[in-house]
Amino acid sequence: MQFIRMLKNEEGATAIEYGLIAALIAVAAIGAMTSLGNNLKTTFNTTSGALANGVKNSTK
Repeated sequence: MQFIRMLKNEEGATAIEYGLIAALIAVAAIGAMTSLGNNLKTTFNTTSGALANGVKNSTK
């Protein structure tokens, strides 16, 4: 009787599903932030290079 009641209990399964959803969201967020970080790094390096070249050109 207790075994059948345990099989019908879905609270544990719901908790696992929420955990899997949270993990999937975390993986997606990490991927998005990594991509955004790389794009920002490129933008700042380009801007820094342009500013450095502008300073070099203005001192000539």
